[in-house]
Amino acid sequence: MQAAYYDRTGSASDVLCIAELPTPVPGPREVRVRVVWSGVNPSDVKSRAGTRTKTLPFPHIIPHSDGAGVIDGVGPNVPSARIGERVWIWNAAWMRPFGTAAQYVVLPSEQAVALPQNTDLAAGACLGIPALTAYHAVTADGGVKNKHVLIAGGAGAVGHYAIQLARIKGARQIIATVSGPQKAALAREAGADVVLNYRTDDLPAAIDQATNGLGVDRIVEVDFAANINTDIAVLRQDAEVIVYGSGVPEISVPYSPAIRKGVHLYFFIVYNLDPAVRERAIADLTALLEGNQLIHNIAARLSLEQIAEAHDLVERGRVNGNIVLEVK
Repeated sequence: MQAAYYDRTGSASDVLCIAELPTPVPGPREVRVRVVWSGVNPSDVKSRAGTRTKTLPFPHIIPHSDGAGVIDGVGPNVPSARIGERVWIWNAAWMRPFGTAAQYVVLPSEQAVALPQNTDLAAGACLGIPALTAYHAVTADGGVKNKHVLIAGGAGAVGHYAIQLARIKGARQIIATVSGPQKAALAREAGADVVLNYRTDDLPAAIDQATNGLGVDRIVEVDFAANINTDIAVLRQDAEVIVYGSGVPEISVPYSPAIRKGVHLYFFIVYNLDPAVRERAIADLTALLEGNQLIHNIAARLSLEQIAEAHDLVERGRVNGNIVLEVK
């Protein structure tokens, strides 16, 4: 099969290769998916770049955790009826060397989720990390019903879904932050009531005005290190920050203002969701997909051969939304 891989960390153009590799065979309780679209996420880019560690856990790695395609083979203890099923994939490259940047991927059966017929396969490649992260950030720890919610990075892959899901789950008010007019339009399209430019607006003053002095009940945070001071300033008493990302690994928390407000911090990584929590999220997302209730913000569709370009686009923050690679 044709696949992209790297055997050392570094810049995308230096380390990513396209080559013919052995086609995998499904084992017990596994399925093989003929990948049609492979999703590119910031975590994939960081792993390839060596942001977390320069040492590879495997001799070579086929990147990307997200993807979508059609099951073309099953191993023992998997119903043969699954062959031909359109599916979306989660956690393909998590703690494994075999991601979706290849014509075929083998993985546990439960990690290939049936995709409703009304949902495009390219959209399916956006669900594993962006949609599941957004869903958990919105619904965890009591959810957002009747709450004022601030979503940082409202035009991003996660933020765009988070706005929609906050609306669906009954948020009283949704405020989104973005960095420019094009991103503002995307956030409004997703359902944000108030859209603010974090580069030009006085966020504490603008959010105070938007909430009539109440502050926000929940923040869905993409970059905790960059936004921690603003976050604490705009929260109401006993409110929460749901953190799924940060630009740097070490963060200093301003203790005094945080404790005075009784700030709740909730950190999570989508790869490690409790299985029961993930199962409920998948079931709910499936129902929303079947009802055509989600907009999928695909910013770029490239080919597998353009994987280095795709990684560079994500790394530089040059796109507003998801990037997917077509695998032929």
